[in-house]
Amino acid sequence: METKICVVGLGYVGLPLACLLSKHYKVSGFDVNKKKIDELKSGIDLTGEVENLSNYQVEYSNDPAIIKQENFIIVAVPTPILEDKRPDLSLVIAASKIVGQNLQPGSIVVYESTVYPGCTQEDCLPIIEKESGLRLGTDFKIGYSPERVNPGDKVHTIDKIYKIVSGSDAEALAKIAKVYGSITNVHQASSIKVAEAAKVIENVQRDLNIALMNELAVIFDRLGIDTKEVIEAAGTKWNFHKYQPGLVGGHCIGVDPYYLTYKAMQVGYNPQVILAGRGINEFMTEFVASKLINARKVLVMGLTFKENVPDIRNSKAKDLIDKLRGKGMEVVGHDPLLENFKDVVSRFGIKMIDDFSAQEKFDAIVVFSPHEVFKTEKYSLDNLKNICNDDPILFDLKGFYKKTEAEKLGFKYQTL
Repeated sequence: METKICVVGLGYVGLPLACLLSKHYKVSGFDVNKKKIDELKSGIDLTGEVENLSNYQVEYSNDPAIIKQENFIIVAVPTPILEDKRPDLSLVIAASKIVGQNLQPGSIVVYESTVYPGCTQEDCLPIIEKESGLRLGTDFKIGYSPERVNPGDKVHTIDKIYKIVSGSDAEALAKIAKVYGSITNVHQASSIKVAEAAKVIENVQRDLNIALMNELAVIFDRLGIDTKEVIEAAGTKWNFHKYQPGLVGGHCIGVDPYYLTYKAMQVGYNPQVILAGRGINEFMTEFVASKLINARKVLVMGLTFKENVPDIRNSKAKDLIDKLRGKGMEVVGHDPLLENFKDVVSRFGIKMIDDFSAQEKFDAIVVFSPHEVFKTEKYSLDNLKNICNDDPILFDLKGFYKKTEAEKLGFKYQTL
């Protein structure tokens, strides 16, 4: 049987995957967002993850009936968290229902969405079986291949990394490995649960290492020591890993640990280390806000969760802004990468400015996401100084500007 693929969910994960697979297979892409489908049909990719969409033959549709035409379904929808930090499976459950309602016998369904161990088989599979009337093993098979997309990263793209693959049986695993193996390297996990767990701990490990650096940054701040200088000095030892402190946001590192801790507590274990790390990282926006307590008006430069991507999912800029406003400060935002995303920028609840004017003066500037465009003359320290009141604070979260140059111009320079 010819392999025909449908990718369900065309965001940062699904779209580049669909495009790569279209070089080897007939591929369609389904998304419930009609506006996104219209943009893709017009050759527009606002995520910036795919260059020249016209180079790829993918049929885009917001009609779920397109799933019926294919026999290899990949689900790549977001799995965020709720306000109380519990997993939000609403999108993956909705996708499972749609897939089930359109699933044809003999198909394979592969999930890429980040979930806790057991979710694919315990939460998603029953929905597919109920909606389709089909049975696993007899009528269709399932698998799991966790996404490893790093938005804005042009080096570690899907075709240059290892993809973990797993299946509900040996036949499914072989088929899934063949499909993904056509576009990249694969590692065959022994079970779906192993693959799910591997994905989660990739980001738990990073989260904990960053939490350690954040706690050290708080301690060194009280001791009057420059954290970056300490890390540079310690980094001269051959086995020291240079993790940096920072505000942990985005769709993975700040989210995935909660999926594992949720499942751990379901089976009766309280995951102390993971939650302690999360607590420290969640605290860092309050730490930064406390260092700006004497400012009345603050400019936040770069609102995306990290530099050089127009992605605000779980951006800690929102938390920081809320903390600053809660302390009575007026906050203004600026981010040239979000000029085409006016609808989502409104979520920050602040005034956005496109250009700087000397008529609008700030007491502090926070360089949150240091985009490459900030290297241009418009964002020089001299120009930033012109829009500031006397003795302004420059809180440069990632050390984008040189401390000595900033202090020479009269900035009170701070960084994590």
